[in-house]
Amino acid sequence: MDLHLEGKLALVSGSTKGIGLAIATGLAREGARVIVNGRKQASVDEALAKVRTDVPGANVEGFAGDLSDASQIDALVARYPAVDVLVNNLGIFDLKPFEEIPDDEWLRFFNTNVMSGVRLTRAYLPKMKAKNRGRVVFISSESGIQIPVEMIHYGVTKTAQLGLSRGLAEHCAGTGVTVNAVLPGPTHSDGLDEMAAKGLGGKSFAEFEKGFFETARPSSLLKRFATTEEVANMVVYVCSEAASATNGAALRVDGGVVRAAF
Repeated sequence: MDLHLEGKLALVSGSTKGIGLAIATGLAREGARVIVNGRKQASVDEALAKVRTDVPGANVEGFAGDLSDASQIDALVARYPAVDVLVNNLGIFDLKPFEEIPDDEWLRFFNTNVMSGVRLTRAYLPKMKAKNRGRVVFISSESGIQIPVEMIHYGVTKTAQLGLSRGLAEHCAGTGVTVNAVLPGPTHSDGLDEMAAKGLGGKSFAEFEKGFFETARPSSLLKRFATTEEVANMVVYVCSEAASATNGAALRVDGGVVRAAF
């Protein structure tokens, strides 16, 4: 299937590793011109090298900057005044009991996970609407539907992204701009490896994975962590011309964790 992404300019926030890097790679493989973003120039350079290795001839470039900072978004927009595709992937998570999460941590999570997408979309949406074409995708999570007790602050920000994406889709009704949310489930990313390393306690990763799906996510139908590429496949499709009738949706790539038929 030709996804008609050749030459389209796509920005993926927080894309130097994990799901973001897989999305950037997938878009590059479809011929898009991709802006890879990370906080540090070194991590951006490393990610660019990996994409170019995985996709020979990839049209990729980088922007180093913390997009939870409004001034960094201003610098990004000054360099790239318009994009065809915006993937709001930047996000942070942490395991912490609710009683131990102070106000400043709540605000940090909201600013990074939600406001980065608000600001980026606010910057790029007007030109998309003027051209009557564009794609905006928010990388939410199944945790936005089933709030995990071990990281309630994270789950709340992911719920906020669902409301934001639907509201923006309504705002763009009747145009060629679509806004959707993609909801990954437990995914084998760099962040998961860091979390697993803390909790392995002498176990192998396979044992950790088995225990996780027995206790933390027993409703999973997949019974394993998804790969970042499996999540990216959905995102790349939603960014394409082929997905023109998919709009205002919350698209789950959660391995069946959410027990709902809709």
